[in-house]
Amino acid sequence: MTRPGSVRRRQAGVLIVGATEPEVGSWLHAAGHATRSVGGVEAALEALGEEPADLVIADREPHGLDVSAVCVALREDPRLGSAWLLAITTPARGGISDVGADDYLHRPFTRVQLLARARTGLRAVHQRSDDALLRSLMATVPGAIYRSAWHANHRLELITDEIERISGYPADNFIASSRRTLISIIHPDDRERVMREVATASNDERPFSQEYRIVRSDGEIRWILDRGQLVSGFGGRLWMDGVIFDITERREAEEKLRRREIEAARTAELRASRARIVAAADAARRRIERDLHDGAQQRLVALTLDVKVARARIASDPESAGPFLDKLAAELSDASAELRELARGIHPAVLTERGLEPALEALAGRAPVPVEIVGGPIERMSPTVEITAYFTVSEALTNVAKYARASHATVRLAREDGALVVEVRDDGVGGARAGVGSGLSGLADRVGAVDGTLSIESPPGEGTLVRAVLPA
Repeated sequence: MTRPGSVRRRQAGVLIVGATEPEVGSWLHAAGHATRSVGGVEAALEALGEEPADLVIADREPHGLDVSAVCVALREDPRLGSAWLLAITTPARGGISDVGADDYLHRPFTRVQLLARARTGLRAVHQRSDDALLRSLMATVPGAIYRSAWHANHRLELITDEIERISGYPADNFIASSRRTLISIIHPDDRERVMREVATASNDERPFSQEYRIVRSDGEIRWILDRGQLVSGFGGRLWMDGVIFDITERREAEEKLRRREIEAARTAELRASRARIVAAADAARRRIERDLHDGAQQRLVALTLDVKVARARIASDPESAGPFLDKLAAELSDASAELRELARGIHPAVLTERGLEPALEALAGRAPVPVEIVGGPIERMSPTVEITAYFTVSEALTNVAKYARASHATVRLAREDGALVVEVRDDGVGGARAGVGSGLSGLADRVGAVDGTLSIESPPGEGTLVRAVLPA
């Protein structure tokens, strides 16, 4: 299994040039190196042209150049590239400068000595490659690469010039500064979260990736993506190595997309709620028609017949007409009361004539449980807001009477931040939900139709709070 954060490399290529001992190739191959062997400089340069090598081991040509000349010839040709040149020589030949190589190995040597020199050379080549890669990345990556010394108050030991485009501060402002660090430009509201997430990643010994805001030198707020890794060093040293990218445009595009999705969802819900309101209005109209037909209309038809009977009695038996007329008057009074009750369900007259608070007081007076009205006084508002507030209280009190098994209810009115807040609270059994087709669901549609919001808090056994916020 590959350790997280490790670097995987291709198999190292080794080219052996000249008259080396026959076992050298076998030793290197057994150690896992892809090994080729050639007799002299010309063959070596041709082989390097076909495929570069990481390590070139040079010895004298069998019947030609000595090792020093071989090294010089290889060094002068660009096909050697960045390969590490290891010369096999004798103590009499002297040091590296004498043979033109990066390193040398004296005869006689052992397998262990050869492989140790090879490892040293390959590490050097990899370091050269890594340095070149780092320089290339620092020049081309569209982000600021950094190394921060966390053991020294987060002072930056390295950061690329891209940081000036991102933060507005030149890179020189950050290097070895205890005042200007990457931590110092993080938005104050995000700093604690960033430090906490980095600490969590450090405890888990894993890289981190997080998005947060920074404050530029001109005060502009920008979003960045920070990807890094805490690296431990000798003596308790701790570095943060990473790269930060400016992702403000991406975040803005995502936010616009979210707003469009929210608006689309609101539009769809508004259309659905309007459809439910229309359906509820149709159902209410049919109920009123049925109530009028089965109730008041039938009673008025009966009263019409009774009037004809009364007229006949006055003509034939005046004395018996008096009690009959008294009965007729009582029935007319009952019919009038029934019509008023029906009209109240459509639109209460007291709301139009006197306003919301008197209408709610009348509503509370008819409730089967004691109802207290608190808050106010509330000035007159648009008829739409008042009727929505009225039916919010009406529906909530109806549910209290039907389901809550409450002993008391409270209605609160208040103006908050330019909106009318209506709350109905009871001390009943709780557990109320605005299910599809329920009165509370229809109430949510009514409130939503005026761009208001309806919330219901009803934990079992702790009563119910219905809260509507209506733009006023």
